[in-house]
Amino acid sequence: MAGVVKQLLARPIQVADMVTKAADEAQSFKQDCQEIKGKTEKLAGLLRQVARASNDIYERPTRRIVDETEQVLDKALTLVLKCGATGFLGRLFTIIPAAAFRKLSMQLENSIGDVSWLLAVSGDNRDDEYLGLPPIAANEPILCLIWEQIANLYTGTLEERADASASLVSLARDNDRYGKLIIEEGGVVPLLKLAKEGNPEGQENAARAIGLLGRDAESVEQIVNAGVCAVFAKILKEGQMKVQSIVAWAVSELAAHHPKCQDHFSQNNIIRFLVSHIAFETVQEHSKYTIVNKQGVSSIHSVLVASKGPDSHKKEETESNINRPLGNRAVPTQMQNVVANTLKGKNPTPPQPNNQANHPKGGLQVSHAKSNHHPHHVSISGTSIKGREFEDPATKAQMKAMAARALWQLCKGNLSICRSITESRALLCFAILLEKSTDDVKYYSAMALMEITAVAEQNADLRRSSFKPTSPAAKAVVDQLLKIIEKTDTELLVPCIKTIGHLARTFRATETRIVTPLVKLLDETEPEVSMEAVMALNKFATPKNFLHVNHSKAIVKAGGVKHLIQLVYFGEQMVQFPSLTLLCYIAYNIPDSEVLAQDEVLIVLEWASKQAHLSGDPDIDDLLPEAKSRLELYQSRGKRFH
Repeated sequence: MAGVVKQLLARPIQVADMVTKAADEAQSFKQDCQEIKGKTEKLAGLLRQVARASNDIYERPTRRIVDETEQVLDKALTLVLKCGATGFLGRLFTIIPAAAFRKLSMQLENSIGDVSWLLAVSGDNRDDEYLGLPPIAANEPILCLIWEQIANLYTGTLEERADASASLVSLARDNDRYGKLIIEEGGVVPLLKLAKEGNPEGQENAARAIGLLGRDAESVEQIVNAGVCAVFAKILKEGQMKVQSIVAWAVSELAAHHPKCQDHFSQNNIIRFLVSHIAFETVQEHSKYTIVNKQGVSSIHSVLVASKGPDSHKKEETESNINRPLGNRAVPTQMQNVVANTLKGKNPTPPQPNNQANHPKGGLQVSHAKSNHHPHHVSISGTSIKGREFEDPATKAQMKAMAARALWQLCKGNLSICRSITESRALLCFAILLEKSTDDVKYYSAMALMEITAVAEQNADLRRSSFKPTSPAAKAVVDQLLKIIEKTDTELLVPCIKTIGHLARTFRATETRIVTPLVKLLDETEPEVSMEAVMALNKFATPKNFLHVNHSKAIVKAGGVKHLIQLVYFGEQMVQFPSLTLLCYIAYNIPDSEVLAQDEVLIVLEWASKQAHLSGDPDIDDLLPEAKSRLELYQSRGKRFH
């Protein structure tokens, strides 16, 4: 930066010297020229101070101030040279307005004020005095404040940098335009440096500022290019938990406003660290819940379990004193049994002694305790958990909430990240957090599951590998979702309904618990809940679902037809369309159902076909005639045989 600043200052200083020399040679307006000379010499002295202090000078305002100053000095040189014209004719044809010197004098004063402010704001000995506004910022006062705070980030002490970052947080929170200015004026780089090297208060403020600055895709792109991923990864690995929770929140904000940055975070192991945070104290052996290292011979879970053996595992079950949400109960709950089954069900054959050497550098490291007092000690490279158990419960809950929030935003529509999350066995963690955690953690966990299952719905490989019916983690997730749906918890109801709908193609014909709770929600007073329940049931009854006939029979058996008829006739338009679609699916799948005949579904379909507001939807326009024809065929046949 020093070389750039000196290069910027070279010409203005040269022009100032030329003005001084020309003022001494003036033949007219000598008094005015001497006044210009005095101010130019003062300005030249200030510019030389800036050049000497160039290592500490904040470049962004320096460019603007030096450009303005250079223009003023050029005008001064032009005016003073006119006063040096010799001879009668030269002075006769050289017209100099009287106001020109007054205007130039004022401009020089403004330049002196700008350069003095630049020296003051970039110096070390300011004694916290208010520097005021430089004349260059008279039309945009907030720009001066932003410059001052960013200069503090570059040159201030740790306390001053923490205060400056807090000021930038306030500015970015108040106005989106201020956030744009902070990015344009080069505030991201010193904020990232503070987040990496500052005291805890400064790190918190810097991370919060970064999250607030990422309000749109363009801003997030600039922040990512500045190196935010590596800095945040380091903090999530080694930082204090309060700082880590704000960093996780900032990651969620950046990913929400620019989904294309998801892969950048994933490449820096952000997913791995976030999963580690939600797994900490969620299950007994939280250190196992880390993303599988595909380059190794075995998974992390397999190596850990195999290295300890079944006897050590049983002893660990008894001796472990790690606090966890489920507590230490004499009789294990259903969820505890699921956790135990998941852990015990993956015991592979013991690895060979040289397996550890096959792992790549920076991968898994398993250290066995030298004595039998701590047989469960493990160290996973890149997952720092030292000291986290001593944090207060509120901080731990906040960390889990923000980690779940970040995973929710990062996995939106991203197949590779969803696969990484499911391979890390985070599904089991989400199931446990849904059962017993704070409201925020429950909500963000439900939203994360909704996004993961939405991707799985579109990808058969992910659906089969992560949500197969025999998977204990998938069973635990479904159990918790059904409990929430049966309780009709309004906060979590919609995402849980959507998640069940996304999983519609994973359930077996023998799974009879799913449809009935959804059918009961058709009678819900909230239109949004009824609509989501109908849309979820549509995914069960659509011909794309291999078991659509079985599921259609289950909907009819649960009393869904009467509810659907009511919604088609009297429901709001947002509910009418999916309700009519579901009714058509059922009529198409099981036209010989006696319930459809008794409830006169054919009359409902004929009525719907004549309603203008229910036409125009391509799906309904194609499906409705086919459902009517099949229903007419089977019902007329039934009447003939009766």
